[in-house]
Amino acid sequence: MEEKTQKGDDSRLKAQNGFQTIVVREFEPADKLQVQRIFSEGLMEMIPDTAFRGLRHHPESLLLYSAMTAVCFVITMCWWVIGLLPAMVLCGRYFYSRRVIHGYLEQAMSRDMGDIEEFYMKSPDSRLWVAVLEGKVVGVVAAVSQQKPRGSVELQRMSVDRSCRRCGVGVALGRKVLEFAVTHRYSTVILGTTAYAPAAHQLYQRLGFRCVGVTNGYVTPGARWSLLERVFYRVCHHHYSLDVQNITSN
Repeated sequence: MEEKTQKGDDSRLKAQNGFQTIVVREFEPADKLQVQRIFSEGLMEMIPDTAFRGLRHHPESLLLYSAMTAVCFVITMCWWVIGLLPAMVLCGRYFYSRRVIHGYLEQAMSRDMGDIEEFYMKSPDSRLWVAVLEGKVVGVVAAVSQQKPRGSVELQRMSVDRSCRRCGVGVALGRKVLEFAVTHRYSTVILGTTAYAPAAHQLYQRLGFRCVGVTNGYVTPGARWSLLERVFYRVCHHHYSLDVQNITSN
């Protein structure tokens, strides 16, 4: 059950989850450090997700690594290469995943996540909200109007504190973005994710989003795109969309 309350211009959404109440409200300056912590920790969790879980989603990478192993064996004629090279590949994937994602984090912190009030709170076409559980900020999400496609708003920066997942925080945050879209008469809500964890995709599908495309070999902002990064870092970017008109008509 959800309840909406008005306090000035601040719209608060309350979601009841068992005996706990999740309050979704607009960002306040005092939330900045907690928001940045949740966002950065969420990004850092994507390093092993990208480096290891993502490997099975890229058969072209597996083929390349197999060819590298075969070539090294032919050149060296050493059987221990067969065992050593896969370990080196995994280390390379972890190292470059960490470097790219850390670069993306630095870029975000130097832009919108470094000056949240200026980027999100001063324009009627953007907003950032936090989820509060038992007086503590445990999640964050943002909405930003898009020029292309016209009439759309993008869900961005969704992240939930690891200790509070599976408590309905992500759903409450997502519904707040949908409420924003309906109120401001946007036709579509879009989002993109490079996550491989099934839980992230299940959350978006639960909110009503559908996957409308996948970009294999997505160039992550902050990547240097060197030869070794091309070899050891490769991600799929999933594009999701939700028609807001379907929400208002149901």
